[in-house]
Amino acid sequence: MISAQGLTKRFGSQTAVDQVNLKFVEGQASGIIGPNGSGKSTLFNMLTGHLPPSVGKIEFGGLDITALPPHERVGMGMARTFQLVSVFDSMTVWENLVLSTGRFADRGSGHRQFFFGPARSKTILENCLGALERVGLQDKAGARTSELSYGDKRMLEIGIALSLKPKLLLLDEPLAGLSDHEIGDVVDLLHEMKQNCTLVIIEHKISKIMDLIERLSVLNDGVLICEGDPEAVLNDPGVRECYWGKQVSNAKG
Repeated sequence: MISAQGLTKRFGSQTAVDQVNLKFVEGQASGIIGPNGSGKSTLFNMLTGHLPPSVGKIEFGGLDITALPPHERVGMGMARTFQLVSVFDSMTVWENLVLSTGRFADRGSGHRQFFFGPARSKTILENCLGALERVGLQDKAGARTSELSYGDKRMLEIGIALSLKPKLLLLDEPLAGLSDHEIGDVVDLLHEMKQNCTLVIIEHKISKIMDLIERLSVLNDGVLICEGDPEAVLNDPGVRECYWGKQVSNAKG
């Protein structure tokens, strides 16, 4: 569904992502792990158009999207969530959904339609209501987002992504900052979403998603060091050394 070829991102003399080649297969749930600072979020930012690559090519559905801005990628069926929850605290839960869904309801419309067009079309209302129900926030539709718990804000962010009906959803640490109960709710939702959407997930709490993902990729210092079956990847000596150091890796072996 989406592939990166020779993807590289440099910030001055620093290389955050270095010649990464990746493919994410339609219908699969894939995980990306790596130590802090390994380039995971930078990779996501390039795949979703928030950062231009220094070198390399990105294809989505067989089309070259390397130079496309984020909103055009969303219009093609790509959505994402962020490491830090990204919602409008000054708006209600419902307004967050309507604003996001309405922006892409008519993909051929211009700025005037976005600002002055009707926000109560049947399609928009149905998409928003369906998304709220899927993330369990239908009873909090009128609540101001600033009053929600962090877990509910995370669910709202995922709900916004769902309301866009994406073919591909990229989630950047969706379990970060959540309680065990909230983690269970999010993981259950991801299992449900997997039936209709290709998922790519950056996550440190890898044990929580091992039953969900079918492929795992590991970044270290911006380099893809291992990928494949999740169990095999986690037992790879290079991956264990990356996380725990050479001495610990040898002891575990």
